Amino acid sequence: MQTLEDIYPSRIGDRPELIDRVDPVVWAKPGTTGPLGAAALGSYEEKGFLVQESLFAPDEIAAINDELLTWLRSPETAALEEAITEPGSGAVRSVFRVHDLHPRFAALARDERLAGAARQILGSDVYIHQSRVNLKPGFNGKEFYWHSDFETWHVEDGMPRMRALSVSLALTENLPFNGALMLMPGSHRTYIACVGKTPENHYQQSLKRQEYGVPDPDSLTTLADRHGIEMPTGPAGTALFFDCNTMHGSNSNISPFPRSNVFFVFNSIENTVQDPFCGLPPRPSHIATRGRFETV
Repeated sequence: MQTLEDIYPSRIGDRPELIDRVDPVVWAKPGTTGPLGAAALGSYEEKGFLVQESLFAPDEIAAINDELLTWLRSPETAALEEAITEPGSGAVRSVFRVHDLHPRFAALARDERLAGAARQILGSDVYIHQSRVNLKPGFNGKEFYWHSDFETWHVEDGMPRMRALSVSLALTENLPFNGALMLMPGSHRTYIACVGKTPENHYQQSLKRQEYGVPDPDSLTTLADRHGIEMPTGPAGTALFFDCNTMHGSNSNISPFPRSNVFFVFNSIENTVQDPFCGLPPRPSHIATRGRFETV
């Protein structure tokens, strides 16, 4: 596997840099059909994300939650390599590779409401680069600091171009006070090159608390001043599609109300990962799919 030219360098300089995006946002070819209309595609292209409220019905979400809770209560699940625990408490924070580990999530990853929209936006067949369930329990759910997913996927996984997207399907109601995701609309057009050389096996720490590939306060302030911050909320079953380079993060959850979501990263089959641009061995395949690209 050969590393391509690095057009989005990061973690190599001694100061942060704002780099203009050179890739399209919506890759759909003329005449492409899919579940999204022209207005939805236009909004996604402009803001870098799209909210589809109540895309899944309450009974569908209830069935997903019932199976998820049963699965998470199993000691075998907590012991999985794919399970990430909270610092200090040991409680399960995330479980990765859920589309391979559980048939419910395998079917969900192929649902046309999700995969069909991803194919439409990315203009090609797609595969799952990463999947996970995120749990943010009431009172002690930890925050996820501001970041661009693409910066990590590019530097540590070797994803060449900005031709990927995430979809977060809410399994509980997203409220302004239970740690809902915040996004900077329009930030997807600017790439923040971060500082700090990537340590070996960085993923072992970064999945609990990231310290490298984290944007600096001045760059974040510039983007926030330029674009503002939005916090989409909505009932369980709401889907949030967002571009791989959209700046996002979430506060901790000190409310009594949990926030959980299932998260799929769809990458174009024409954008498969290469050697990591940091020069280190790639992250494990349960965090970033490599070597087998099964389309969905």
